[in-house]
Amino acid sequence: MADIASVYMNTPPIARTVATAVFACSVGVFTGMISSSPFFFHYSLLFKFPPALYRLVTSFMITGPDFGVLLDTYFIFTYLSQLEMGNSKFPRKEDLIWYLMFVSCVIVFLNQVFTGAMMYLHALLIALCYTATQDRRGTNAHFYVITIPAQLMPYCLLLVQLLFPGGWASFKVGLTGLFAAHLHDFLTRLYPEFGNGPNLLPTPGFLSWILSTPRVQNTAYGQSMGPRQERSGRTGPLPDSWRSAGPGRRLG
Repeated sequence: MADIASVYMNTPPIARTVATAVFACSVGVFTGMISSSPFFFHYSLLFKFPPALYRLVTSFMITGPDFGVLLDTYFIFTYLSQLEMGNSKFPRKEDLIWYLMFVSCVIVFLNQVFTGAMMYLHALLIALCYTATQDRRGTNAHFYVITIPAQLMPYCLLLVQLLFPGGWASFKVGLTGLFAAHLHDFLTRLYPEFGNGPNLLPTPGFLSWILSTPRVQNTAYGQSMGPRQERSGRTGPLPDSWRSAGPGRRLG
């Protein structure tokens, strides 16, 4: 049991947290342990008091039914892990969190305007798949029993939805995720690289401030939080060579 917990805690933290929340909420809803009502989003709920802002997050927490609970959770964890650990676009955790915030907002807006859908995990899954496979061009990926170019994976995930009941509605929701991921890629990579422009969607500084934590020290009794390291030396307008303390002199 300790080995399982150790493997779980050694997985990428953002991917682990999101996948666990998705799996737990989906199991709770489909088994009837919790109500599905808090997991639907409609813009009118933002104008109630108190505004249901939490639905902007919970509407991304429910997978497809039956075997979709395992498959969707697996894909969410897999693609988030690839972005968190090996993607050059997200060297810091706050970059990935900002990406999730941006694509989620675009997905919610597009679905509220065009599709009327109220749950969006499938769109987020398509967005993650698109972003994760952009750096894998030239490699192959396995889609069920066939081998395809890696960059075609999001389109295969979209098309396979047409084989299931309600597939057209799910297909339209997935398209919003594809658009959101491509828009993020254009604003942060394509335009700066090929248009010689700036990054139009930089990670805001407040995310770095929120995620900054005191230094963690491993001890024989567990982990302790050490103080932040302060800059050494004296501050002031004088050059560094003048700031060192020398022998005292008494005047007078």
